[in-house]
Amino acid sequence: MTTDLLSTALGLGVLGAACLAFTEKILPAPPSHVLLLFLGMARAPDLAALGALLAVTTSASTAGCLFWYALGCRLGPSRAEALVGRFGRYIFLRHETYLRFSAAYRRNHIRASLMAQFVPAVRNYLPIAAGALRLPALPFALATLLGAMLWNAGFLLAGYAMRDSAHDLPTVAFRIMAVVLALEVVFLIGLRSRWRRAGPARSWNSQA
Repeated sequence: MTTDLLSTALGLGVLGAACLAFTEKILPAPPSHVLLLFLGMARAPDLAALGALLAVTTSASTAGCLFWYALGCRLGPSRAEALVGRFGRYIFLRHETYLRFSAAYRRNHIRASLMAQFVPAVRNYLPIAAGALRLPALPFALATLLGAMLWNAGFLLAGYAMRDSAHDLPTVAFRIMAVVLALEVVFLIGLRSRWRRAGPARSWNSQA
C-alpha cells in the first residue's frame, strides 16, 4: 500500500513531491533522507527540475512545521509538554531533548528554529514547543524555511549527482545516509555535552 501511494504521489509531479514532503513532516515514513535522495535521483532530470523540487519541498516542509506550530498554540505549554512526555518516545523525541530546545527557544528563538531543522525527530515535532511558547510566527517561519531549504538542498543535490552514476544507487544512497546519520549523532552528542554543562533541563511547570 505504501508503494502504491508513493507511486501515485510521484505521478503528480511537483505537486506529488510537495505532498510527500508535507506528509514526511507529519509522519516521517519514509524518512526525509530517503525521500529527498530518491526525488533528486528520479525526479530531477535537469537543474530547472531540481530547483522546482527544492522550492516545493521546502515550502511543504515549512507548511508541515507550521501545522505543528498551530497545534502547539492550541495546546499551550503545559499540555504540549505532557503530550511529548507521554508519546515522545514513540517518535524518537526524548522529553529532555524537547525541554532543552524549548529553553533554547526562550533564549534565541530564531537560532533554535534554524538548528532544529538539522536534528532527527526534533526537526519534525519541535515546532509544537514554538507554538506553545507563542513565539512570533513570522520569524519562526522564516528561520524554519531557511533550515528546511538547506536540509532539503543537501539531499536533493546528492540524489541529483547520482542520477547517472554507474554505481548501484541503493548502495550509494545507503552510504550517504550512514554518513549523515553519523554526523547527526556527533551533533547530538555535542548538544548534550553543552546541555550537561548548562545543568539539568526544567519543565515549564517548574519554571512558572
